[in-house]
Amino acid sequence: MVAGEAALAVSLADSLFLSISPDAARSQVLLFLAISLAPFAVLAPLIGPFIDRLPGGRRLTVSGVGALRALILLGMMRYLDSLALFPLAFASLVLAKVYVVSRSAIVPTVVDGDEELVSANGKLGRLGGVVGFLAGGPAALLQLIDSRWSLGLSALCFALAATAALALPKKVAAAAQPASNEELRELHQPEVRWAAFSMLVLRASVGFVFFHLAFWFRDQKAGTAWFGLAVAVLSISIFLANSIGPLLRRRMSERTILDASLVVVSVTALIAGFFGGVTWGIVIVGVVNAMAATGKLAFESIVQVSAPDANRARAFTRFETRNQLAWVAAGLLAVIISPSDQVGFMLVGMATGLAAAYYLYSS
Repeated sequence: MVAGEAALAVSLADSLFLSISPDAARSQVLLFLAISLAPFAVLAPLIGPFIDRLPGGRRLTVSGVGALRALILLGMMRYLDSLALFPLAFASLVLAKVYVVSRSAIVPTVVDGDEELVSANGKLGRLGGVVGFLAGGPAALLQLIDSRWSLGLSALCFALAATAALALPKKVAAAAQPASNEELRELHQPEVRWAAFSMLVLRASVGFVFFHLAFWFRDQKAGTAWFGLAVAVLSISIFLANSIGPLLRRRMSERTILDASLVVVSVTALIAGFFGGVTWGIVIVGVVNAMAATGKLAFESIVQVSAPDANRARAFTRFETRNQLAWVAAGLLAVIISPSDQVGFMLVGMATGLAAAYYLYSS
C-alpha cells in the first residue's frame, strides 16, 4: 500500500497540480478534499463498528481497498487527460483513508501485548518509510517517460497489497459489546484527551503542509522534481522517527515526547517562515512528518497505560478517524486560503506553538 501511495503521489503531482491552471487545480482539489470528508462522517459511528464485528471484516476491507484502488488506477491511466480523472482521484483518496483507519484497528489484534503493539507500529512505520522512498524513485523516473507508467506501477503495488492482505488472520477487531462505562471513563481522562488533542494538531499540520507545498511548488521551477524530493524526504523522516522513537520513549515520558514534538515543529516552522524558500519547504516536510510519527508512538503508549480496560482496536479506530478528519480539514484550509510559502509556514508554527503551550498549561 505504501509503495502504491508513493507512486500515486508522484503521478498526481503532475496530473492534478502542474498540468492545469492554478484556479482549475484549486477548485478540483477543494472538491477532492470536501468529498473525502463525507465517508468519515459516517465511518466511525456506522460502518466502522459493523465491519469490526465481522470475522475477517477488517482483513477483507484492506484487501478490497487494495483491489478497488488498483482498478481505479487503471481507469486513471485511461482517462488521464480528461475530467473523469478527478472523480477517480476522489475515490482513490477516500479508499486511502479507509485503509489507514482499518490498519489502526487490525494492528492491536495481531500482537500479544502492549509493548508488542508499540514495537509493531514502530516496525510498520520504518518499513513504510523505506518502501515509500524506494517506490518514489522508480515512480519519478517513470513519470518522466509518461504519467501512465507511474500510475501503472501504483496499480501493481495495490494489487499485490490486496493479495497479501488475505493472509491476515480472521480476527474480530472490536468487542461485540458496546464500550463499558469504565472504558469510556478511561478514554476521557485528561491525560488521554490532551494527548489526543496534541496528536490531532500534529496530523493536521501534516495535511496542511502537504497541500500547501503541493500548490506552492507548482509555481516553482522544476516543481514536479521538488515535489518528488518532498515525498522522498517525507518517507525518510518517517523511517528515522520510527527508529528513534522507541529509544526516546525509554529516556523520557510520553507526555514530554508529545510536547517536544509540538515544540520542534513550531520552532522549525517559524524559522522556515522567516527565511522562506524551497529548501525550508523540504525541511518542514521532513520535520512535521517525523514529529507526527514520533508523537504517534507516544500517544499509543499513553492510551495503553491510561486506559488499560479499553478495547485497543476500537479506541485506536476512533482516534485515527478523528486524525484523518483533521488531515483533510487542514488540507482544505491550505487550498482555500492559498498562502505564500512564508505565511503558510508561520501558520503551522503558531498553531503548533499554541497547542504546545496549552499542553504544558494543562499539565
